[in-house]
Amino acid sequence: MKSEVLIIGAGLTGLLIAYKLKKAGISIKVIESRNRIGGRIHTIRSAKETPIEMGATWLSLHHQELIKLLKELNLPVFEQFMQGIALFEPLSTAPPQQIQLPKNQQSSYRIQHGTISIIHKLAEFLDSKDLILNEKIEHIDYIDNGFKIQSSENLYQAEKVVSTIPPALLVNSIKLHPALPTTVVKIASKTHTWMGDSIKFGVSYNKPFWKNKNYSGTVFSNVGPITELYDHSNSENTCFALKGFLQSGMNSYTNEQRKSKVFSQLHKLFGDDALAYLSYEELVWKHESYTTLPSEEFIFPHQNNGHKIYQQGYYDNRFFIGGTETASQQGGYMEGAVLSAQSIYQKLLSD
Repeated sequence: MKSEVLIIGAGLTGLLIAYKLKKAGISIKVIESRNRIGGRIHTIRSAKETPIEMGATWLSLHHQELIKLLKELNLPVFEQFMQGIALFEPLSTAPPQQIQLPKNQQSSYRIQHGTISIIHKLAEFLDSKDLILNEKIEHIDYIDNGFKIQSSENLYQAEKVVSTIPPALLVNSIKLHPALPTTVVKIASKTHTWMGDSIKFGVSYNKPFWKNKNYSGTVFSNVGPITELYDHSNSENTCFALKGFLQSGMNSYTNEQRKSKVFSQLHKLFGDDALAYLSYEELVWKHESYTTLPSEEFIFPHQNNGHKIYQQGYYDNRFFIGGTETASQQGGYMEGAVLSAQSIYQKLLSD
């Protein structure tokens, strides 16, 4: 159970670090508490194998490091469909406004076959013994220039450790001895967790009724419960879906209550066609215990993302805190996750 580097979390940052270290001939272990890889990249296969993103979805052309990685892994992207009429709901008492989106707006892109493709590609380079699922790291002890790491199932030893789970989750769910500096714990506890407040949903259909009526599928609403909605058909245009975000306060409702409110709004926007759906999917990220922990404190979006405390190592430069929240640029995006992995990889090789 010994390795040179132990990585906590099998999301984009963790798996990219593992991929790079593996190619460099460095022994690794990746420990993931969930029963799946990907973290906040989570593609669900809905009815008729329609891919619906419950997590990270889009990239843009200025996400250059992510684009380079996708090219390295031979993963193509396709442009987000935005053609036709968009709908805007300013007030509950007024009908939705029809808007023609400008053609010169910056395009967004999606990864073909789902965002999870990048996760699966990176994981292909690891051996089965390198990647452990269903184990939660509970204790980390730094002794004699090395680490003893106790999970819910096993005891591991490593020369260096990288945490890629959200910083707030790290300092509030794993016991470290000696303790991290008080400043680090305080800042990490008040670092915004990307996706932590999001409620995502997707609805799959037999036909893209919105496209057939010259709607883009794009909706912006001040009314809710849907706040944003987009076409979510696949790149081949053989599977059709709408995907969007719900108001964060909807986390207190049941699945059936949210679903009922969603279809009430969709019916109001698009008519009876919206009710002839194949499946409804949703994910309330606040309920994901391996993403966030219950807290009454409000944290602003991107608060403390990229903070200087994340740009240095701890325990004699053998312990690093990574993940998209820690990136000095593009925090909260897949690009940030890639930049964090690149930065930590260089630090791991610096000794």
